[in-house]
Amino acid sequence: MAPDGEEQDAYVLGIHTAVKEFTGRVIAVIHREDDVEEKWVVAPDGIYFSEEEIKVYVDFQERFFKYSILR
Repeated sequence: MAPDGEEQDAYVLGIHTAVKEFTGRVIAVIHREDDVEEKWVVAPDGIYFSEEEIKVYVDFQERFFKYSILR
């Protein structure tokens, strides 16, 4: 559970279809400095993303927050 009392949110990278469930590995955590939530960044086993690539993929939402990427 996330600090906001809801289930943990995650960005799933490396797949291009909608899914209801996903099993992968956490490759990073988006730490929001101005919010109580953190977001996991999850990818399939064997697929890797640089910090810059992660920023590109999460910017659509994270641009509204001050955040850092924890690896």
